[in-house]
Amino acid sequence: MTLLPGLTARAWVPLYRTAGVAALLFVAFGVAALALYFVNPPPVSGGEATLHFIADHKASYIAQQLLWLVPSLFGLVVFTALLLALLPAGPSLAVLGFVVGAGSWIALLAVPTTSVGTLALVTLSDQYTAADDGARSAFVAAAEALVAGNNTVTLAGILTPLGVLLICLPMVRGVLPHWTGWLGLATGALGLASEALRFAVASLYAVYGPLLWVWFAAVGIALLRLDRASQSRSREPRHGAGGTQRATRP
Repeated sequence: MTLLPGLTARAWVPLYRTAGVAALLFVAFGVAALALYFVNPPPVSGGEATLHFIADHKASYIAQQLLWLVPSLFGLVVFTALLLALLPAGPSLAVLGFVVGAGSWIALLAVPTTSVGTLALVTLSDQYTAADDGARSAFVAAAEALVAGNNTVTLAGILTPLGVLLICLPMVRGVLPHWTGWLGLATGALGLASEALRFAVASLYAVYGPLLWVWFAAVGIALLRLDRASQSRSREPRHGAGGTQRATRP
């Protein structure tokens, strides 16, 4: 028995399609951000050095921040579709995974800070450049505080892998390919370990980040295929007590 009628029927086809595209865009934006990072890597410490870097590479820095932040919207769409697709397999875990996962994306949008910077530093850089030497120390101190915040464990950093792990528990027996669920469980567990050991074993992020992209890509493709499967099922004749009924036209 399902909690909502027609969970895999045509009513949800636009959502599955949109979420599938959103998942692939999540990966594309991340790869583009990483490419820009390798071309112009911002400093990870030092307020004054960061302000000078932003002044010299403003367009690249802003693009990097947007490419890291905008995918939070894509993550919300994907987790909404997963909630509806996985409710029949495990209602409690699907809802819990959605709440935790969506909370991570909302937290990142509410406090738009990434591990490589924040858009607030762009404003500080402009003010620092325009200020005289006597006033610049205040902007450097403010930048130091923001840079330090970038290098600490964040709520979004913890909730993201936890949400992936929770929503993949029903995925291993739901309508999506079961291997995507197992991949998500491994991704979520590795992500939690990466956050817990962020300063001790920083290299874990080099594995967790790409693995998260692989999981999102796999989920996106699976949702697009679920879109087609839903349309196919809606065209199949339904059998009831009165015999075969004509399938509803698309």
